[in-house]
Amino acid sequence: MAGRLQPVLAGVVTALVGFASSFTVVLAGLRAVGADPRQAASGLLALCVASGACAVWLGLRHRLPLAIAWSTPGAALLVATGPVPGGWPAAVGAFLLAGLLIVAAGLIPALGRAVAAIPGPIASAMLAGVLLPLCTAPVRALVEVPRLAGPVVLVWLLLHRFARRWAVPGALAVAVLAIALTTSGPARLDAAPVVALTAPAWTLPAVVGLALPLFLVTMAAQNVPGVAVLAGYGYRAPLGSALRVTGLATALGAPAGGHAVNLAAITAALAAGPDAHPDPDRRWIASVTAGIGLALLGLGAGVATALVLLSPPVLVEAVAGLALLGALAGAVTAAVAQPDAREAAVVTFVVTASGVSLLGVGGAFWGLVAGCLMLLLFRRRAVVSAPVEPPRTESAPSLPSRTG
Repeated sequence: MAGRLQPVLAGVVTALVGFASSFTVVLAGLRAVGADPRQAASGLLALCVASGACAVWLGLRHRLPLAIAWSTPGAALLVATGPVPGGWPAAVGAFLLAGLLIVAAGLIPALGRAVAAIPGPIASAMLAGVLLPLCTAPVRALVEVPRLAGPVVLVWLLLHRFARRWAVPGALAVAVLAIALTTSGPARLDAAPVVALTAPAWTLPAVVGLALPLFLVTMAAQNVPGVAVLAGYGYRAPLGSALRVTGLATALGAPAGGHAVNLAAITAALAAGPDAHPDPDRRWIASVTAGIGLALLGLGAGVATALVLLSPPVLVEAVAGLALLGALAGAVTAAVAQPDAREAAVVTFVVTASGVSLLGVGGAFWGLVAGCLMLLLFRRRAVVSAPVEPPRTESAPSLPSRTG
């Protein structure tokens, strides 16, 4: 019994931590690109159910701890992008296209290799630029609503020091308590589960400025690290199968408001590590349990959205920012790790973080373009400026080597 209970408990913890640590990021992202409260609640529910179904299917099929989650960096990208031409229907169309691109990456290995060919520092710098605006929210919250944000940040600091995995859920619990103590009005949203379907629309700015960056961020910041986490615990992830399943789930969930489903990166270790079960062949039970738990937690999406609506927006963003600080640190570290690509990465970071919009296309796309052009320019300049040695002839005597 104990051997069966351990992975089940690990799966419950994985679901709770995954949901509580980043659902505020999802809601903030969906609202930023035009969703109303009802549509945002529907999107969160769709993501929970789609992620849970994928985790159960892949875990039972492959007998591997394939934890599935929504794209938290993708949700941060939505916040950074903001409203797109065409409104919420165009955002839904971008979600659908991103899902189809993920399916294509699972069917066409060359497409996956093309994504992997994007220089790592540039991709990491784009992710860091996307995350930066949200990660500054705790600072703004401490200035704007210090009585609410102060306890949240303090609890996060203490738990981050002594029980790291519970830092963000603990901060969220304090935020909920603060909202309950300072709010007297009723919630403005029905707490019952809701599915609000939206017919997708497509506009060129939404396709270029949201769909393509969402696909790239999800692949580079979620699926690739997810495979790496599993490899670290001795598992060889069936990437093609995972991409096809999660991409299809993303496309099916898009009309309900779900933006992207993918391999888990942050919570993957909770289901794949030895804490889930001493026997690696039994840890798949944890990921399947996590999928069931996440789907059940999705039934509370209406409650979560109602709670967010009762709080000051900056407080919700502050909790989301605390959840993303670790991801920002990792992205910045990877972006500047290679000296020869450092300046190009900084250009990518600055352009992306600026939030500029040109021709209706957001900063994430232009940051990627600017960084790649900068990298290409510097590499070509290095080739041109490299000294060319004159050809040697047989009559030219060679200089003796100096030995000392």
